[in-house]
Amino acid sequence: MSFFDTHLLNLVVFLPLIFAVLVLMLPAGESGQIRTVTLIAMLVDLVFGVWAYMRFEPGGPEFQLEYRVSWFKEFGLSYHLGVDGLAVSLLLLTVFLGPLVVMASTTYISHRIKEFHLALLVLQTTMLGALVSLDVLLFYIFFEAMLIPMYLLVGVWGAEDRQMAAVKFFLYTLVGSLLMLVALIAVYFISSPAGARSFDYSTMYNGLLDANRQLSACNAGPPGACDSLTGLAATLHTYGPWLFAAFALAFAIKVPMWPVHTWLPDAHVQAPVAGSMILAGVMLKMGTFGFWRYAIPFFPVAAQNARPFLATLAVIGIVYGALMCLAQRDIKKLIAYSSVSHLGYCMLGIFALTAEGATGSAYQMLNHGISTGALFLLFGFLYERRHTRLMADFGGIAKVMPVFTVAFVIITFSSVAVPGTNGFIGEFLVLMGTFKSDLGAAAGNPHLTMVFGAFATLGVILGAAYMLWMVQKVFFGGLTHRENQHLTDMNLREMLTVLPFIILVGVMGLMPQPFLDRIEPSTGRFLARARVGTPGATVQEDQVRVEVMALPAHPTVAAPSAPTPLAARAVPSSRP
Repeated sequence: MSFFDTHLLNLVVFLPLIFAVLVLMLPAGESGQIRTVTLIAMLVDLVFGVWAYMRFEPGGPEFQLEYRVSWFKEFGLSYHLGVDGLAVSLLLLTVFLGPLVVMASTTYISHRIKEFHLALLVLQTTMLGALVSLDVLLFYIFFEAMLIPMYLLVGVWGAEDRQMAAVKFFLYTLVGSLLMLVALIAVYFISSPAGARSFDYSTMYNGLLDANRQLSACNAGPPGACDSLTGLAATLHTYGPWLFAAFALAFAIKVPMWPVHTWLPDAHVQAPVAGSMILAGVMLKMGTFGFWRYAIPFFPVAAQNARPFLATLAVIGIVYGALMCLAQRDIKKLIAYSSVSHLGYCMLGIFALTAEGATGSAYQMLNHGISTGALFLLFGFLYERRHTRLMADFGGIAKVMPVFTVAFVIITFSSVAVPGTNGFIGEFLVLMGTFKSDLGAAAGNPHLTMVFGAFATLGVILGAAYMLWMVQKVFFGGLTHRENQHLTDMNLREMLTVLPFIILVGVMGLMPQPFLDRIEPSTGRFLARARVGTPGATVQEDQVRVEVMALPAHPTVAAPSAPTPLAARAVPSSRP
């Protein structure tokens, strides 16, 4: 690999932080320079992020663009970065949103401008760092660090009840994360013998692999078959469900799944437009990404046993979120509750454990970031003009804001999964994967699979109902309020900010295969690891084991020429 390939992920992660130092040195009163430098930082980061995405080879090793050096050798802690197909796709989404968030905030943020843009840049680094970390403790550090700038975005630049929403957001996520830290340390001690312990993802996962196989095999046997287990398998049999529960709770809060979702509507409603875009676009995906990368592969047996319960919570979230949307009169709260519903599809696709479901879940993570991020962006433009969130204060504004209306309706079609838009691909795959799954059999009744699928389909119908009802109330009918008669349509800056979202809605809806090509190898490996040791499951060994580059001989310099262990192997296609 070239020098730039070796250090590409370092550049993507830390460029925003480097530019944050430049912003820090600018005078607080130079708001124009601060915004310009921040926008340049996000644009440069977008260029490097697109480069990383294009450099990723779907048929290559699982983890690519790796960089690894020893950090605290005595504790088995290394600074290890790398991306698989899902991580590099979410990385692309993150860098795509970066410059648009800055542009959206140009007129929205009018005080403490320097501090606001510093928070944006630091938050960008922490989110990217979490996605590319291949050391589990390093992931946790980035995962926790992102709470601080987001807390500030909500608590300082939010609406009237911002402090309550910020504290609620922080406490919810912190409690779950601390439980995960306890479980993470436990896995560190049990996954490897003394002297070989490491926080590296491959060491932790592979250290649990044989024990998980034994546990899965005996779990499928007659009652009492697991009583004869010894060693690590016996430890996982006893404590695995608790460890999985700690990881699952932390990630479920971040998703958020019902019933630990209650922090989200408040955070969205009170956050500035930038905070809502980042929260919906990227931060919520840290929860689904965590289930995919850590919780389920580390504890596949506990995850299999919990599948019916967690899939039920996902379906409840889909229907509950949609019904709550129908009850809302606050536009921003409606969009917030739609996230609860839409992310329920991501979770249902994961727990379906089918190729279609998992691929649809990953694709829906990207779709939700685009459609819901764009909805919050567009509502932010409307709020700047009217300073109200209530539907009753609008009506008929399509007559005075036709361009804005067209953009909002296109994004609405994406949100309700109209064929031809990106949302349709993701939800269709999730529903297909759910109907083909063995969720019912896992719950003790094969017919329950149809129930899961039927309720998930009901969510699609309700989603169209609440979104189209909101569009009708806000945009059509008569201009009943004098304040709306002189609203101005979108200006050039606003149109340039919205246009990339509209383009992606069409591109990802009509030409999804280039995006799916990068996701599908990760899907195959995820399914193999989730079903490891399950009788009747046919998986290939190179899809089950995690192989990464070894630490370079020199403790401070990565070896650019060192190939990854799987560099010569082709990854079998798992295309649904």
